[in-house]
Amino acid sequence: MKHHDVIIIGAGAAGLMCAATAGYRGRDVLVLDNAKQAGRKILISGGGRCNFTNQKVEPANFICSNHHFVKSALARYRSSDFIELVERHGIEYHERDHGQLFCNDSAKEIVTMLLTECEWAGAQIKLRTEISEITKNSEGLFEVLTDKEHYSCQSLVIATGGLSMPKLGASPYGYHIAEQFGLKVLSTHAGLVPFTWHSEQKQRFEPLSGIAVPSTITAKDGTQFSEALLFTHRGLSGPTILQISNYWNPGEAISINLLPGEDVRAKIQQALEASPKQSLRNALSQWLPKRLVEVLFDESLLNKALNQLVHAEREQLALDLESWTLVMNGTEGYRTAEVTLGGIDTDELSSKTMEAKSVPGLFFAGEVMDVSGWLGGFNFQWAWSSGVAAGQAA
Repeated sequence: MKHHDVIIIGAGAAGLMCAATAGYRGRDVLVLDNAKQAGRKILISGGGRCNFTNQKVEPANFICSNHHFVKSALARYRSSDFIELVERHGIEYHERDHGQLFCNDSAKEIVTMLLTECEWAGAQIKLRTEISEITKNSEGLFEVLTDKEHYSCQSLVIATGGLSMPKLGASPYGYHIAEQFGLKVLSTHAGLVPFTWHSEQKQRFEPLSGIAVPSTITAKDGTQFSEALLFTHRGLSGPTILQISNYWNPGEAISINLLPGEDVRAKIQQALEASPKQSLRNALSQWLPKRLVEVLFDESLLNKALNQLVHAEREQLALDLESWTLVMNGTEGYRTAEVTLGGIDTDELSSKTMEAKSVPGLFFAGEVMDVSGWLGGFNFQWAWSSGVAAGQAA
């Protein structure tokens, strides 16, 4: 049996960060993964440019059943620390809306950087390795049986990710290991994911596919996001939809303001005063794409001149524009989801070290636990911060 101080299951963002951190402490580290290449999710993220963190990371940008859990790790390894690492490796990057940071060239640079750090730290990485069994022996060591070798280790780190993007090898393996050792796993569902139409909605709205408009969307619990809304063949997408999907439950309505930041009633009144004989269709088509206007509103209403609209019609028009209410069919699920909501109950873990309170030597890092970030580089920052926290203690 080959012994290592630390074995990390999962060569993704959190696993590689953890490996380098533990390796620099002088620990003998082995990373195992069944994939053909390390960091596969990093490579496809951000349209291949990797939104690797955000300038402004706060605990409020994360969803976790214990909202205090993320504070310690995020405070001890900040986005500025990761940015420093990126700069040390000469990777050029740029900032987009809302503090999102992307590589100028390619996400491959982030993977190369992490692999280089692992190499410098002396951490070994073995890919294409299937794990058949993990146990803890009478001496308190973990034993890991693979299709190639039998290993033992003092510290075992599970960084296997969530269920999102199954094509990249996502699996519930990490949850099964947690349950095997008696830890509670909270129910999981797809997060940062597009919505799908009901069949009658699809018939009505499918022709709008490709249209994007600014919007503010509000969930039932009052959570609100303002960004672009995109109509697709299957439903609704775009940044604002992905964000709100984290706060949505099946059967709940969402409220969409199609003219965010505008006083809609004043806008209608101004249009009426400026061009009273203008048709409602023409007035609305100056504010929104004409195709959207024609699907949202009844043709007989659109054909009316503004001065023909009675007060009740103008009021209903304002309500439809500022709080268009929809009950979507569902989401596209894990196939296109960027994150997994739920996972290993953080009450089972130390927020400082990511170690299981009831199983000494067993650590978790990244998306496998019940921590999900907003869209915009926050999930990668959790991978870096939790990976460092586990790597400093494992």
